[in-house]
Amino acid sequence: MSQTDYIRRTGEIEHYFDRTALDAWKRLTGDQPVGGIRATVRKGRDAMRRTLVDWLPEDLTGWRILDAGCGSGALSLELVERGADVLGIDLSAQMIAFARQRAMEQHAADRSRRGSVRFESGDMLDPRHGHFDAMIAMDVLIHYSPADATRVIEQMAARTSQRLAFTLAPGSRLLRTMLAAGRAFPRGNRSPAIYPVDTSALVGNLVAKPGMADWSIGRTERVSIGFYTSQAMEVTRA
Repeated sequence: MSQTDYIRRTGEIEHYFDRTALDAWKRLTGDQPVGGIRATVRKGRDAMRRTLVDWLPEDLTGWRILDAGCGSGALSLELVERGADVLGIDLSAQMIAFARQRAMEQHAADRSRRGSVRFESGDMLDPRHGHFDAMIAMDVLIHYSPADATRVIEQMAARTSQRLAFTLAPGSRLLRTMLAAGRAFPRGNRSPAIYPVDTSALVGNLVAKPGMADWSIGRTERVSIGFYTSQAMEVTRA
């Protein structure tokens, strides 16, 4: 993945979430009633978020965690409740503004939160963010080709001391059928291109790389609800 290719792809994703479907994603990730396809996607994302959060210790006091592609900040705020110091990064400045508003409202309603959170718009791979105990990337790498996703994870691992948890689009016949069907819906209902992959092969090849010698494959779990299908993957550092 060249830097030019990475910048072009992140620009496409930013344009989608900041302009093409901002209102739709605010509704999807908020509390407003939704129907049809969005309802199943919301249920799936809620289940996936619970999976990724539950893979981490109940007490995250002292942990610094990167929530890459944090969107509305829902996952970040759950980590804060466990005591983590979280940096939520998203390409969409509009979604970051939404996340900050949600954080302020939650803090006003409950001032007992144990950790801290900061939301910023920008590149999840920017080295200026520093190092982390853990990084989570929920439904972010699904928008990158397998080779590009692998390189992104490698760069994340270089700044992570304990574990990475991320999701991939499993290369199943069902998901490919659903993606094909989704192209018939209006552009506002569709995300940027999703790349189904052989999840086991991708992670196996990843940890076999020389730069990942001290990493090993952890847990995996698939969430499939209606129009939402995603595979949670974990790699941990010895």
